[in-house]
Amino acid sequence: MSKTIMLAVMAAALAAAPAAPALARPVAAADTPSPVRIDKTRIDAALKAMVDSGRAVGVSALVWQDGQARYFGAAGMADREAGKPMRRDTLVQIYSMTKPVTGVALMQLWEQGRFGLDDPLSLYLPEFAQMKVIDGQGRTRPASRPILIRDILRHTAGFSYGGGEGPADAAFRAADPLNLKNDLTEFGHRLAGAPLVDDPGARWSYSAAVDVQALLVEKLSGQPFEAYVRAHILDPLGMKETGWTQPEAAFARLAATYNKGPDGKLVRQDDTETRKLNFDPARRLTQGGAGLVASIDDYARFARMLLGEGALDGVQILKPSTVRMMATNNLDARVTERSFLPTKGSVGFGLDFAVRMKQPRTPDENRGAVGEFFWDGRETTLFWVDPANRLTAVFFVQTYPFDASLHRDFRAAVYGPDYLGPKGD
Repeated sequence: MSKTIMLAVMAAALAAAPAAPALARPVAAADTPSPVRIDKTRIDAALKAMVDSGRAVGVSALVWQDGQARYFGAAGMADREAGKPMRRDTLVQIYSMTKPVTGVALMQLWEQGRFGLDDPLSLYLPEFAQMKVIDGQGRTRPASRPILIRDILRHTAGFSYGGGEGPADAAFRAADPLNLKNDLTEFGHRLAGAPLVDDPGARWSYSAAVDVQALLVEKLSGQPFEAYVRAHILDPLGMKETGWTQPEAAFARLAATYNKGPDGKLVRQDDTETRKLNFDPARRLTQGGAGLVASIDDYARFARMLLGEGALDGVQILKPSTVRMMATNNLDARVTERSFLPTKGSVGFGLDFAVRMKQPRTPDENRGAVGEFFWDGRETTLFWVDPANRLTAVFFVQTYPFDASLHRDFRAAVYGPDYLGPKGD
């Protein structure tokens, strides 16, 4: 593609794209009531109730506030059948809590001027230049505008994840981009050949977009994605036990996955998929959207870096302004189709984080503070960063399907069931 044509494409994309919302600094501690006080007895009771009720086999939680570990607790078993209790050094598959790590990696390259957020994705990954949209009847048409890099950071690119029943999901499954035998380059070509669920920018649609972020990191940095993250995030933060690839000795400390059966009881999943994801040297795909295994203290270091606006223990991972931008709602008000996002509470979406916009509106809504940003994982893991209360929390469990009641109860235990926090805009 010639430079003239590319500049024309970029201009068209910027003209057609919904305007990005004005970036507002998250609520500062000085603007809020006194910070939440952590009640150890209340959190202990909540974790025990999760196990006693049969919703989880084992759980653990770690809360940091004002630079100190204010709470750690665990209940139940990491592996019930093997008799292994949930401990502080238990390793857990965090699935989509990998996504914020990938987002930080990409935003490091943005800080270096390697790309612009409103650049067309195809400027760097040309396979995404001619995307098509498929409707409910299986008819395709050209997308109304190019996918922008901002779109892959906020789940507005229009990609599928293959979990639905529509034609785009069927095409995604047929393309099989996330097959572990693919490397990221092959993943990209396969994904680019599958149609979009909607025009870029039209809706919030959870997707393989964060795996595209990983491909972009690889392309821009010239390093394998896993190696880049190790060198620029995990090692600098001292996250020594976190990674996609784990040594065989780590398997003994890995929590088992428990699937809820038709009778509501949790049944241990065999280790076949776990072995493929984290212990098989034949695996070629390093996903940006999943795959990390971590200890709770390791992931808390990542969360504490974000609470520190990009810095932890003298190590600067991102600039404060970059963290604030990532933690600010980036969804245009016209993006009214938001899939399951509203189930997370009164939230918008920043760059790889959900962002709380308003106080909890109902007794059943998750407790939290305006300005917090967070994400969770397939097997019900959770973390959040709360600048208003100078607090971050990490919750580990391996329950599938996702059980939102565990998050509701843990948040209520951290904040108190009636907590509302500072008011939003």
